[in-house]
Amino acid sequence: MQETLQALGGILLKAIPTVILLIILHFYLKAVLFGPLDRVMQKRRELTEGARKTAEDSLAAATRKADEYEAKLRDARAAVYKQQEEIRKRWLDEQAQQVAEARARSESTVKSAREAIAQDVAAARKSLQDTSTVVADQIVATVLGKRAA
Repeated sequence: MQETLQALGGILLKAIPTVILLIILHFYLKAVLFGPLDRVMQKRRELTEGARKTAEDSLAAATRKADEYEAKLRDARAAVYKQQEEIRKRWLDEQAQQVAEARARSESTVKSAREAIAQDVAAARKSLQDTSTVVADQIVATVLGKRAA
């Protein structure tokens, strides 16, 4: 056992320079390789998060602009529909006015035609009465003339 411990002590004594070299290598790699690598990775994380934040802000701005555009488009459509409705109402009013004017003209024409027909009927009746009296007198004269003869 003593020999084993001495052998182990000898191995450990020979391993001390290796352990010191490993410790030095550890701090050297930490300072030269891992430190700058950590800084680069941290900067990369910051840039990535910044780019992500910028992209989110851009997306939010684009969404706001799209919403504004849709609202303006909706307002414009409403204005166009309102204008079309006003034009349609004006056309309907004009059409109703033209129909009323045409109806008034046709009623006036019918009234004057009725008056003309009434005058023609009155003239025809008077003419018939005058003619019937003359014809009746002629018939009476003819009939009486044949009897008298």
